[in-house]
Amino acid sequence: MKGFSTPKRNATGFSHSKLILTGEHAVVYGNPAIALPFPLKVEAIIEEIPNGIVVESTVYSGPLEQIPPKLEGIKACIHQVLTYLKRPCGRLKITIHSEIPIGRGLGSSAAIAVAIVRGLFSYFETKLPDDTLSTFVHTAEVYSHGNPSGIDMATAMSNTPILFHKGEEIVRLEVARPLHFVIADSGKIGDTQKTVSRVRELYSKDEFRMEESLRRMKEITFSAKYAMANGDLKELGKLLNENHSELIQIGVSDDRINQLVTTANTAGALGAKLTGGGDGGCMLALADSKEKRDEISSALSSAGARTTWSFTIEPQEVF
Repeated sequence: MKGFSTPKRNATGFSHSKLILTGEHAVVYGNPAIALPFPLKVEAIIEEIPNGIVVESTVYSGPLEQIPPKLEGIKACIHQVLTYLKRPCGRLKITIHSEIPIGRGLGSSAAIAVAIVRGLFSYFETKLPDDTLSTFVHTAEVYSHGNPSGIDMATAMSNTPILFHKGEEIVRLEVARPLHFVIADSGKIGDTQKTVSRVRELYSKDEFRMEESLRRMKEITFSAKYAMANGDLKELGKLLNENHSELIQIGVSDDRINQLVTTANTAGALGAKLTGGGDGGCMLALADSKEKRDEISSALSSAGARTTWSFTIEPQEVF
């Protein structure tokens, strides 16, 4: 095509998972939340093939046009990117390697979309500004979550903890001391759209109760921001426990997650809570050392967690 450079024979786009430290669900109502980049990786490899566009992944392998409904957002995103790049008739194979389990509140759909868009722009050797990336990833997220807050996408694009407040500039957060986390998968697939709808229904029935929970979660988020900046891990742990109590109050946690939270705290966590949409998915626990983190991880495995991951956010760490 005249006016366009010949694309690379192959290119790769990368992204990572996310955790919500405080403020899930409250963020849907315009309140702030803190999110952390979680180093479970996604890699999207773009290669030239003779004809058509083919997707290869663990959940679907085949022509893009026959992609199943649960992946329609990825299809729409790819079409939008190729149209923008004036390459609508691609001859591409898009191979997705993801370490992120689906339906666990870890931002898999946003991370996959970020990796694919980055890979496509790299393949066609075109600069990708963050605002352009956000536009395309938002398309995929609308299919996955209906009316996404944008926090998954923002965290998948960031290499540091962030304070996310919809409609406002994203703030990179300071971390004064290492934050040692254990993440446990309950083994139950969550449904973010379902829990968001449940919270909306509760809001319509008991506005006063919901407003109180939203106000408290907002306070928790700002207090957590200062605790992180001041290195006050005990206070941060206390805030995580309080945030989990609010999530129980609004009906998005479940017995399995609550059991894992109790197990973590009994094993010596500074605090623990649900992370993500709820009704299954994952929980996180904060420890004061790597040694204690490993003890908590072992306790959670013994309590029946399907998988546990341990990681540490160091001051100024970049994944």
